[in-house]
Amino acid sequence: MTNMKHVVDCARAAFRTGKTRPLEFRIKQLNALKRMLTENEDAIKRALRADLNKSECTSYSYEILGVLQEVDSAIANLSKWTAPQPVQKNLLTLADDVYIHYEPLGVVLIIGAWNYPFVLLLQPLVGAMAAGNAVILKPSEVSEHTANLIEELIPKYLDKELYQVVNGGVTETTALLKERFDHILYTGSTTVGKIVMEAASKHLTPVTLELGGKCPCYIDQNCDVDTACRRITWGKYANCGQTCIAPDYILCDPSLQGRIVEKIKETLKEFYGEDIKKSPDYERIINKRHFSRLMNLLEGQKIAHGGQHDESSRFIAPTILTDVTPDAKVMQEEIFGPILPIIPVRSVDEAIHFINEREKPLALYVFSNSNKLIKKMISETSSGGVTANDVIMHYTVTALPFGGVGHSGMGAYHGKHTFDTFSHRRSCLIKSLGMERMNQLRYPPASIKKMEWAKFFLTRKINTKQISLILFAVFGIITAVALKKYHWVLRGKVLLLMLPLIRLDGLSKQK
Repeated sequence: MTNMKHVVDCARAAFRTGKTRPLEFRIKQLNALKRMLTENEDAIKRALRADLNKSECTSYSYEILGVLQEVDSAIANLSKWTAPQPVQKNLLTLADDVYIHYEPLGVVLIIGAWNYPFVLLLQPLVGAMAAGNAVILKPSEVSEHTANLIEELIPKYLDKELYQVVNGGVTETTALLKERFDHILYTGSTTVGKIVMEAASKHLTPVTLELGGKCPCYIDQNCDVDTACRRITWGKYANCGQTCIAPDYILCDPSLQGRIVEKIKETLKEFYGEDIKKSPDYERIINKRHFSRLMNLLEGQKIAHGGQHDESSRFIAPTILTDVTPDAKVMQEEIFGPILPIIPVRSVDEAIHFINEREKPLALYVFSNSNKLIKKMISETSSGGVTANDVIMHYTVTALPFGGVGHSGMGAYHGKHTFDTFSHRRSCLIKSLGMERMNQLRYPPASIKKMEWAKFFLTRKINTKQISLILFAVFGIITAVALKKYHWVLRGKVLLLMLPLIRLDGLSKQK
């Protein structure tokens, strides 16, 4: 087994040389990562096909493109992200430089997930590199072909000491978590998330946990149900349901159940054809353990559509369950597969109550033509993110922080949010050695008068527009006084300046 202490020590020694500090170095490494993606696109697609039966188009759109987008954003914005960020001052620091300085944390650990084994490992890597950190990558051993490819490619393109890959299973991950890191980002199950957090706490290491949960989807009677079902079908059955922000279950009025089932059936046929098993666009369950877990969730349930399966190829057809009760096995854990329960509720208030009785999900979805109802759902529930009248799409907006809350995780990333996650926001104040009399307020001996003045200077709100107006007014008064006091002198100077012009004008008239 790899000596984990040696791996981390090597990365820390490389970080301490300071070579990640210059922006030029970071951009060079980011460009090398981009080159790795473009030059090995076919190999990446083959690995994802072997692990999850992902098609070439799906592999590019859902895995490779997300990393490329992140790299381009980081390169384009890095100088702006790393620039000192000025902050509002108080009256005592009005003449000082006060700002936030972004600095790298040090050596960070990123633990990826098997369902999107490429993008969920390399997307956070981009932000960690942009922030100037050394990075240890731990791919999921469950997606072994992708993990092996990443282990092979990273040292060919990136600095071998600063960016290292540790492959292996539970034993290797456990050994790795015994080492001290400056930040850990983990994507996966809540159960393993607790283990990661416990291990990190021994070193007081901050963590970002991207977990999951049962993402609810409420369909209001006042909406285009056909469109809602098309969008839900796409988001639920993409990657064979193995997406942490896939709609986990539907809440709707009992009168809508039949219509929803029929429309999802129609959409499945449109998306995947008559024989879904033969569709190149329909993935497979990752392994037989997860296959057995999902089949166990179907026991005793009313299957309205689907249910076909083949253990040898890890195939489970898109399945819809109706009249599901809250105490059913399928409602006790995140499904993470192509099974969609429909739970009847009589009103939006009942739906909100149902959602709030359970752990906070990673995502929440609501379909309605009523903005008032959508706002009500947002204001009266809690989740990592929300998309209204669609599913999953908030994930694609890099300006939005992606992350969970409560049971579904902590912290966030994507775009600049990844850079912020892997940066220390260092408070900086630079003061002149002059104006020492102002400091008498804080020096002994103390007095009521000093305390009152300190209160005035520290609690008075500074309005930059008001200060500008005051300075402008003061300048105007000074100018007016100067003009009044020295107007004879100024008048004489103006006449002297005008004389040559007067003479030239007279000469021109004589001609």
